[in-house]
Amino acid sequence: MIEAHLPILQVIIPLIAAPVCVFLRHPLITWALATVISWVCLAISIMLLQQVQASGEIIYEIGGWAAPWGIEYRVDTLSAWVMVIVTSVGAVVTPYAKLSAEKEIDRDRLYIFYAMLLLCETGLLGITITGDAFNLFVFLEISSLSTYVLVSMGKDRRGLTAAYRYLIMGTLGATFYIIGVGLMYMMTGTLNIADLAKLIPDVAETRTVQAALAFLTVGLAIKLALFPLHLWLPNAYAFAPSVVTVFLAATATKVAVYALIRIVFTIFGGVDILESVEIRHVLAALAIAAMFAGSAVAIYQTNIKRMLAYSSLAQIGYMILGLSMNSVTGVTAGLVHLFNHAMMKGGLFMVMGCVVYRIGSAKLDDMAGLGKQMPVTMGAFVAGGLSLIGVPLSVGFISKWTLLQAAFEKGWWPVAALIVVSSLLAVIYIWRVVEVAYFREPAAGQVAVKEAPFLMLIPMLLLIGASFYFGIDGTSTLTVAGDAAKALIGGLK
Repeated sequence: MIEAHLPILQVIIPLIAAPVCVFLRHPLITWALATVISWVCLAISIMLLQQVQASGEIIYEIGGWAAPWGIEYRVDTLSAWVMVIVTSVGAVVTPYAKLSAEKEIDRDRLYIFYAMLLLCETGLLGITITGDAFNLFVFLEISSLSTYVLVSMGKDRRGLTAAYRYLIMGTLGATFYIIGVGLMYMMTGTLNIADLAKLIPDVAETRTVQAALAFLTVGLAIKLALFPLHLWLPNAYAFAPSVVTVFLAATATKVAVYALIRIVFTIFGGVDILESVEIRHVLAALAIAAMFAGSAVAIYQTNIKRMLAYSSLAQIGYMILGLSMNSVTGVTAGLVHLFNHAMMKGGLFMVMGCVVYRIGSAKLDDMAGLGKQMPVTMGAFVAGGLSLIGVPLSVGFISKWTLLQAAFEKGWWPVAALIVVSSLLAVIYIWRVVEVAYFREPAAGQVAVKEAPFLMLIPMLLLIGASFYFGIDGTSTLTVAGDAAKALIGGLK
């Protein structure tokens, strides 16, 4: 039955489709292929989530070799949840990419773009589904290498510099991660994540394993752009082609957060590492610093893509803060924000893609009067901005309300106050855009522009609409995130 092989198909299908794009070369055909493949991957991820909810964890042995000698794929509620996030974004990005990529990427390189997009999705899905710590590194590199190419493909030459900086920082992160894996292997003799979870408690007090934890944490903190290891992210988002920014902002850092969760709550879950080594307070402090630093810097940006990039730093802070609380409610808040941030920030970057498509700029001053000229696009920005702030009926409200509940449960009243204050900072930078777009007249001689094309509006409205649909019906996402959180920490807290 094909259902039995869904875990391997989730990785193999986009992996095979990527070189097929290189072989086909025709921009329209490669776009059509990438679109079909992305929707197939979404269907597979939804079926896997349904299977896990119905019958529990799925274990798929590669080549018939049982772990730990062989490599296995494991799908539980958490991994299925993250796969749905990645494939949902991929499914709406590929239709959007046709016009956006044609505008910002040279036509003779479009086939490379679609190949790299599929390869990046392959890596992200592989990270999520693999049950092997070394294979996680392999998929991490597959996604990273393709990302470096994607960031550099725009006509803005600053994208090359951004890609190079991303390459340096990404390589450092990957090196730290693989050193940590090597140290764990030295002490346990296994690379299988489930096996490591059983063996680590016996050697958790050794300096080698504690050093491994430090290397793993720092490496993945670079990948997920946790403050102050975020320096690669603003330029990568600002100068990459708009469609690349949409995909990366909604998926890449989320999957890196997932990898950190696997390290902390699965591999080191048996020793409750957040409490025993006291890294919980370090993560919480860095998360709060990210919440304020990201939002504060965003206020002063004149490039809106760069502004949204710094906003993402703050949102990553909310995720890590939830995880650092080491409680069911806190982890639920972090996990539900993975999905919620993907929807609202993906939608906001799609808005900027539409703006760039029409006016060729993402600068704030160039957006004067767009509220009247592009009413649907700018209306979507306002809606996405409200969700980012966290107004009721939006997914942002669901995330922050759950995070506040977790803070109250822990008795962290000052932290709860900081969550509210940092959320209000988003009002300032969102309002700056609204003021220019709706209350400032276009510059003299500025050519009037039309609304964005239908093929770009529909994916954008899907993500922005999802930001409110799942805000009104928050039960479905909170249930899945809550189930994953209980499985991670055993429901004991």
